[in-house]
Amino acid sequence: MKSDFDPLAPETFDSPHDDYRRLRKECPVAYSEAWGGFWALLKHSDVANAASDYETFITSKQNVVPKVAFTGRRPPLHLDPPEHTRLRRLVAKAFTSRRVSDLRPRVQALVDDLLDQMIAAGPPADLTAALAWPLPITVICEMLGVPVDDRDTFRTWTDQLVALSADDPQVILSARESLDSYLAGLMAQRRAQPTDDLFGALVAARDQGDKLSEEELVAFGVTLLVAGHETTANQIGNFVYLLLSQRERWDRLVAEPELVPSAVEELLRFTPLEATVGFFARIATEDIELGGRTVRAGEAVIVQLASANRDATVFARPDEIDFTRTENPHMAFGHGVHHCVGAPLARLELQVALGTLVRRLPGLRLAVPADEVVFRTNRVMRAVDELPVRW
Repeated sequence: MKSDFDPLAPETFDSPHDDYRRLRKECPVAYSEAWGGFWALLKHSDVANAASDYETFITSKQNVVPKVAFTGRRPPLHLDPPEHTRLRRLVAKAFTSRRVSDLRPRVQALVDDLLDQMIAAGPPADLTAALAWPLPITVICEMLGVPVDDRDTFRTWTDQLVALSADDPQVILSARESLDSYLAGLMAQRRAQPTDDLFGALVAARDQGDKLSEEELVAFGVTLLVAGHETTANQIGNFVYLLLSQRERWDRLVAEPELVPSAVEELLRFTPLEATVGFFARIATEDIELGGRTVRAGEAVIVQLASANRDATVFARPDEIDFTRTENPHMAFGHGVHHCVGAPLARLELQVALGTLVRRLPGLRLAVPADEVVFRTNRVMRAVDELPVRW
């Protein structure tokens, strides 16, 4: 079958929403020959339906798209109910909203301390190194009970894990094995000496006599550690870059800081995290008609969240940023049973980081022209490599 688009084409990487806008109009269920062939769902309604219909579209019998090397351990994103439901229920007992809300004073203290250090060193500064990376990795390490002193090691491992490809695939595999081994050791320590951190709570989690196995514990540990800092760090940099490159946006938040929570939601909707078509595929369990196309049983289907977040049938003026948008059913954290369990923590960190920046550094500005800011390449997630700023 002929491809409707190429997810690896430079123009798609540089400006994916131009492609998505065309595809939503011409073929909202689009086919690509990349990665062995898959269907991309572009409309909000199709994405929501497929993400919720875990019987027709399963995640447990496929590999990551793109084909990043993994060990035999299957992450929670690759599980379907009832197995996924059982594991999420056990984890939810440890990852409560109270734990997240109780973190606000600590997150605020961390942001203030990091900005104190940046300001003391003087401009120019790289905001990604000064704030975007150290904040979420410190928070997730403290929350999980992982030594913060090891964060540089974790950064190296996770950076290798989220690569689209490597000259030597063993590099990606070794990074995963190293992370697995390290976290397995931490879990063993928690069994011998129980703690009140999140890893300790995961080890102790029970549900009607059920518990997480060693393999499940490590898989969740990897997911929480990687997703708990990599995604938020990338979006802090992405959000500030967008605001500073469109100065009126930044000035609006400086003048009206009460808009920060709604601005975070709008930036989550507007700013794609994924650098390419999507992270994970689902597999159709039966032939099904979607958008006038026939998806056959066994074929891969990707729900394209970034496209769904610009669907004009759901969002008024979808290609415009509106910090006062009241109806904002974006899918930045996924949808359905696989909605991100860490979404409250990400929201907290993004709100505190952005709110503190506009309050303490109202004159923050890019130290280089916006078109000279370099974005990271060969990554499944979109992010600035460095963000030079002055104030």
